[in-house]
Amino acid sequence: MARVDQLAPPTSSTGSGRSLRREVGLIGLMWASVGSIIGSGWLYGAQKAVVVAGPAAVISWIIGAFAIVLLALVHAELGGMFPVAGGTARYPHYAFGGLAGMSFGWFSWLQAATVAPIEVEAMIGYAGHWSWADGFLNADQTLTTSGFIVATILMAVFVAVNFLGVRILAHTNSAATWWKIFVPLVAIFVISATHFHSSNFTSHGFAPFGSKGVLAAISTSGIIFALLGFEQAIQLAGESRNPKRDIPRAVLGSVAIGAAIYLMLQISYIGALPGSSFVHGWAHLAYKGIEGPWAGLANLVGLGFLAKVLFLDAIISPGGTGLIYTTSTSRISYGLSRNGYAPRLFESTDRNDVPWFGLLMSFVVGVICFLPFPSWQQLVSFITSASVLMYAGAPLAYGALRKQLPHRERPYRLPFGQVIAPVSFVIASLIIYWSGWDTLWRLGVAIVIGYAFLGGYAAYAIAKGKPNAPRMDWKAAQWLPVYLVGLGVISYLGGFGGDGTIPLWWDMGLIAVFSLVVYYWAVAVSLRGADIERNIEDVEVVDEGGH
Repeated sequence: MARVDQLAPPTSSTGSGRSLRREVGLIGLMWASVGSIIGSGWLYGAQKAVVVAGPAAVISWIIGAFAIVLLALVHAELGGMFPVAGGTARYPHYAFGGLAGMSFGWFSWLQAATVAPIEVEAMIGYAGHWSWADGFLNADQTLTTSGFIVATILMAVFVAVNFLGVRILAHTNSAATWWKIFVPLVAIFVISATHFHSSNFTSHGFAPFGSKGVLAAISTSGIIFALLGFEQAIQLAGESRNPKRDIPRAVLGSVAIGAAIYLMLQISYIGALPGSSFVHGWAHLAYKGIEGPWAGLANLVGLGFLAKVLFLDAIISPGGTGLIYTTSTSRISYGLSRNGYAPRLFESTDRNDVPWFGLLMSFVVGVICFLPFPSWQQLVSFITSASVLMYAGAPLAYGALRKQLPHRERPYRLPFGQVIAPVSFVIASLIIYWSGWDTLWRLGVAIVIGYAFLGGYAAYAIAKGKPNAPRMDWKAAQWLPVYLVGLGVISYLGGFGGDGTIPLWWDMGLIAVFSLVVYYWAVAVSLRGADIERNIEDVEVVDEGGH
C-alpha cells in the first residue's frame, strides 16, 4: 500500500495553472473517505436517531448502511473507469450531456459546500462544555454573534490548511482519521463493558414510533448524513497515484469501516443509557450534559476521563471532516469548470497546484450557510437530501454506460450491476422522500438558484462561442425535470411532512414505481456511445494535459 509520504514525484509541473498533482496513494484516498464518514455524525447521530425511532434506530442504521453500500458499489465501478477530479459531478455529464451534467454537478457542489459548516456547528455545540465557549450558542442552539465569528474563523482555518497542498492535506487528514477511528472504538468498548443494559431495547417498546419512525430516522436524524463521505476518494481521483486500482478499494473499504463503527455505536449508546433518562419515553430523552450526547452520557455514568477524551474528539472529528469537504468543494467546482458550467477561473491553481478560487468560494458559501441554517439539525436534513440527490445520478449514468459502452475497460466490474443500479436509484429516491416536504421545498429553491447561476454562465459561454461551452443535450435529459418535479409533488401529498393525501406505504410504493420508470427512461434516451466517448475524451484531454 502506498503511503502519502512515500509517493513518486508529481508528474505535473509546479504552478502549471490548470493541473492537479497525482500524489495520493490508497491509504490517503481511503482515509479521505473514512475521515469524512466519521465526523460529527458519530457525536450526535446515535442520540438523535433514538429520539426519532427508539431502540429500533438499530434497524434504521442497518437500512441506511445497506443503501449506502449499494450506492458505493455503483460508484466503485465508475470511479475506477473515470479517475478525474470531482468525479460525482461528471458521470451524468458523460452519459446524458450538458443539462444533466450541470444539474448533478450543482447537487454535488451544494452538498460538499454545506458539510463544512455542519461540522463547525458540531464543534461549537460540543465546545459549550467549556466556560470560554458558553456564549457561542443561544438557548435554541442557534449561533450568537460571537459564535458566528468563531464559526467564520474555523472555516478560514479549513481553507488555510488546504492552501498548503494535497500532500500536507493528506498527512493532516490521515493523522486525524486514525484518532477518529480510535476514539469511537474506545467509547464503544469502555461504555459497553461497564454500563450495558439489554432491557433498554424493550423498555417502552422496541419500535415505539413504528415503521414511520424507523424510516424517518434514516434521513432526518443524521444516519445517512453520518454515512456520507465515501465519495471523497472519487473527488480526489485526479490526484490519485494509481486511481484505477485504488479508487474502488478506497470507496468500498471506507463504507465497510464506517458502517461497522456506527452500528456498534448505536447499540452501545442505547444499552448504556440509564433508565431515568427515558422514563418519559424515547421522544423525551434527557439527561444532564445533553450539549454533548456521548460526553454527557460518559459523565452521567461516572466515566469522567472518557468524557474529557470525547470533548477533545468533538474538535478533532468534525474538524477533520470539515477539512476534507473543503477540499472536495474546490475539486467539484474545478470539475464544473472543466465541463463548461463555471468560469475558467475555478480551474486556476496556485504554485502548490491547489484550485485557489474554488477554495475561496467554499469559504464564502460556508459562512453564508450559517445564516439561513444556523443549527446542526436543520443543516443535516437539508444536506442529506442534497447529497442523496447527487448520488442518484451515478446509478443512472451506470445504466447508460453499461448499455452504450459495454466493452469499455472496467478495473472493477460490479456483479449483478444491472439489478443493483436500479435498486440503488429507488433507494436514493426513497431517502430523499423521507427527508420530508419541509426540507425538500428548500432544496427545490436551492436547485433553482443553481440553475440560475450555472445555466446563466452556460448560456453566456455558448453565446460567446467559448471553447469550453457545454453541449446541453436536452433530449438525453428529458427525464430530469419530470423526476425532480415528481419527487416534489409526491412529497407534498405524502405523509412525511406533506398533507397526507397519499397513505403510508402507498407513498413509498409510488416512489419506487416512479423511480424505476425514470431509471429505464433515462437509460433509453441516454447519449449514443460515440457521443459519450466524445464527452469523456473532451474531459480527459484537459485533465491529463501536463501530467
